[in-house]
Amino acid sequence: MTHRATPLRRVCPNCDGFASVAITLGGRDRHGHLRTITAHCPACNGLGLTRTRRTREGARA
Repeated sequence: MTHRATPLRRVCPNCDGFASVAITLGGRDRHGHLRTITAHCPACNGLGLTRTRRTREGARA
């Protein structure tokens, strides 16, 4: 059985992995472009991943 050297990163439960989104402000500018702003998930700071706890192997509880 193969063993991973590094554990897999977990997907952020607050944003479900979609950390940055574009929100329309409703309306267009004078050039006809849709006005948008970018919002980032405050829980994962726009990464879409959560931090994993590192535990030493053989550590006592």
